[in-house]
Amino acid sequence: MFIGREKELKTLGNLYSSDKFEFAVIYGRRRVGKTALINEFIDNKKSIYFMGVESNEKQNLENFSKSIIEYNSGIVTETSFQSFQAAFEFVFKLSENERIILVIDEYPYVARSSKSLASTLQMLIDKYRGNSKLMIILCGSSMSYMEDNVLAYKAPLYGRRTAQMKILPFDFEETCRYFKSFSDEDKALLYGIVGGTPQYLLQVSDKLSVEENIKNIYLNTSSFLFEEPTNLLKQEVRDPAIYTAIITAIAAGASRMSEISTKVGEDTNVCSAYIKNLINLGIVQKENPYGEKNSRKSIYFIEDNMFRFWYRFVLENNSIIVRGASELAYKRIEPHISNYMGKVFEDICTQYLWKMLIEGKCAVEFKSLGRWWGNDPSQRRQAEIDIMGEQDKNTALFGECKWTNEKVDIGVLETLIKRSRIFSYINMHYYLFAKSGFTKGCIDKANELGNVTLVSYMDIIGAFC
Repeated sequence: MFIGREKELKTLGNLYSSDKFEFAVIYGRRRVGKTALINEFIDNKKSIYFMGVESNEKQNLENFSKSIIEYNSGIVTETSFQSFQAAFEFVFKLSENERIILVIDEYPYVARSSKSLASTLQMLIDKYRGNSKLMIILCGSSMSYMEDNVLAYKAPLYGRRTAQMKILPFDFEETCRYFKSFSDEDKALLYGIVGGTPQYLLQVSDKLSVEENIKNIYLNTSSFLFEEPTNLLKQEVRDPAIYTAIITAIAAGASRMSEISTKVGEDTNVCSAYIKNLINLGIVQKENPYGEKNSRKSIYFIEDNMFRFWYRFVLENNSIIVRGASELAYKRIEPHISNYMGKVFEDICTQYLWKMLIEGKCAVEFKSLGRWWGNDPSQRRQAEIDIMGEQDKNTALFGECKWTNEKVDIGVLETLIKRSRIFSYINMHYYLFAKSGFTKGCIDKANELGNVTLVSYMDIIGAFC
């Protein structure tokens, strides 16, 4: 069952409808659903689909030739074109009078095996594009390769593409579509545990509870996800051991570069280079206090929920998991899940605010959102604000998120108001987000102030699901 990607399908549909030469580049991390998106798009359309393999030029050319000849004649044959140039020219000729889609999936494998491929394709696009109805889709999982060798200014194919799409994991709203059979609370828990990557979502069974899914997905040595993070790193990077050490350090609470460097036992310059690659892969994210750029207070956190859960809980329990003690492993994990969900809930609340803004329902028309942390002069200590967003120099919103079983009381609101006074905005609006709702005292105070919006998790579910 194909779910989501409406925006991407619409973009591809518009390109297809132009009936002129089009060239789309699609890239993103492995397992994110690029091939599923392409297959959904080309269904019932005249198309040549070819997936590159990690082999030599001869093997890829033979496979490419088979795809073209089978499309043209319906016959599976061992005949092969003499070169990639001859194969592409044949496709361009086929598409002179009819719309044809040519998909080259895992393009980096093909291009690495044929060093002249990009230049050849550039030359042929320039030669034939004016009289061609061909729509080319280049797709790749190696994001660094696609960005450096296809999209970059110095790449041979630069300036030829008519569209590019970086395919990202689903957000919470899209992920909820996979979890229709689960309770509202379990939808958030599962999003926090496996994230929004389609291939990971498929590992969740709606016939099992959240606890049983955790045991089946992570605490089972034969499961798809048991070694997924390390396997993915081996495919994407050199020295996966150092990357694993860095991610483990961040998952354990080391958030500043100096802390990460100390835990890993490598120089900060070395760690910085590795972390940059992890950021490009969408695994780690760098964050500055809201409104500050290139701050010395920068912190790093694991962006992908599956990686975050795996490195937080699975890796440290690996020794007992491989011995089949899934019950014991879960017993160690379960008490920490609520605390783990705090960061996940902040992310969900941020997505909710963006949705409200787009729908014209947000009290503040912010330009961006982020967390803030720093010194509180009045308290002479460090303070944090979960969500902050500025509309202009006079107006901003401040938010606090609580994933607890207790109702949020008036004290949480008063603390948020005090912290907002660190800043000099004239108009301030406050958002409190709560998993379990609010006390009467908090509700009364919010009504009295008039510039407070109380949002329960059920309100969020109502907006998303």
